[in-house]
Amino acid sequence: MKLSSVLTTVLSVMLSLPFTASANDKGVVLVTGANRGLGLEFVQQLEAKGYEVIGTARSPQKATELNATGAQVEQLDVTDAASVAALAKRLGDTPIDILINNAGMLNRADSTMDSLDFDVMERSFQVNSLGPLRVTQALLPNLNAGQGKTVVSITSRLGSIKLSTGGLYSYRTSKTALNQINKIMSSELAPQGFTCVVMHPGWVQTDMGGPNAALTKAESIAGMLGVIENLTTESTGKFFNYDGTELPW
Repeated sequence: MKLSSVLTTVLSVMLSLPFTASANDKGVVLVTGANRGLGLEFVQQLEAKGYEVIGTARSPQKATELNATGAQVEQLDVTDAASVAALAKRLGDTPIDILINNAGMLNRADSTMDSLDFDVMERSFQVNSLGPLRVTQALLPNLNAGQGKTVVSITSRLGSIKLSTGGLYSYRTSKTALNQINKIMSSELAPQGFTCVVMHPGWVQTDMGGPNAALTKAESIAGMLGVIENLTTESTGKFFNYDGTELPW
């Protein structure tokens, strides 16, 4: 067979194969609440792994450490519909492979009926429950355009009804709501090839977790990324610990 015929045959076969990203193209990951704590650590470790990272913050101009990572930094307040819509508009048709809904808040002052503050409770639901849903809905076209089609929402074992020991009304209930939102979302988006999970990061040494927590940020994020990178469509709808074990609802 002539060389020209061989080259033509090889080219024909190559063109008939489905497109796959190169080995060095890890994909695009968007992380909300990335200006500090777990979100910042997510960005740093994802950058080190070779991903293209978009990190969001409510005040990007004040997010000194996030800006220093080299990631694309975008303004986002997950409780503000206009802010979410503006982010989606700026991103345009940019494909997103993995969305990590990390932004969250914890109020420690509502452990009894007497200490309940319903304004704070409503704010907790806006940030912890509706925020991830609002962002996922707005960026669904971008996720559909990506190859990963993965949505990871950071929850807490404190949102588990089975494991609940009381206290922290707003945090526990808002994370329980997030778990249910993920379950509903996973069922709806499964036919489109999506994987939607919630993950408990462990008790971590952050402003939220405190200095006496069991895990460093690096340990927690390394564990979660190990799980995230091995998710499949069969994982969708599940509640994972940072080490990959499943947690009860």
